[in-house]
Amino acid sequence: MKRPFLTRLYSNLSVKAICSFLILISCDFQGHERKQKVKDKYALMEVNMVPQNLPMRDTTYVPIYSQIYNETKETKFSLTATLSVRNTSFKHTIYLTTVDYYDSFGEIAKTFQKNPLKLAPMQSVEYVIEEGDLSGGTGANFIIIWEAESTAVDPIFEGIMLSNHAQQGISFTTKGISISNK
Repeated sequence: MKRPFLTRLYSNLSVKAICSFLILISCDFQGHERKQKVKDKYALMEVNMVPQNLPMRDTTYVPIYSQIYNETKETKFSLTATLSVRNTSFKHTIYLTTVDYYDSFGEIAKTFQKNPLKLAPMQSVEYVIEEGDLSGGTGANFIIIWEAESTAVDPIFEGIMLSNHAQQGISFTTKGISISNK
């Protein structure tokens, strides 16, 4: 016996609705897994100790602009600032032993890690100063103390600043420099 047209239509719609619902739940779960993976990234990179007698040790300074002047010295524009550290080696690991954020007065505004982080070859890590965090001021910077298994490593340390208000957007980058011998 053939089912009436409307019964078949409702049956097909119910199956499609259930499938759509399952797909949406799956997407949300995958998004949660991605967020958890990023959150756990730092925990996975943490080490208790850095191997002794590594041949490379350096201190890098990265200027960060969490605020910049706009039109006058009384008007400031707040920015989101990201420190990006990238191990560019295909072979060697680097260790970040200290990542400190300093304010315009040269005082530590924030210490980002309690334990060293191990960056495997080609791995990267980011530290974010949110737009509403005004603790650094206009002359903020990051100081990164790091060590490596080889003197041939050349990691990249960059500051990325950006913001937008209404229809005005701004973005720019800064490069880290070694200050070990200064």
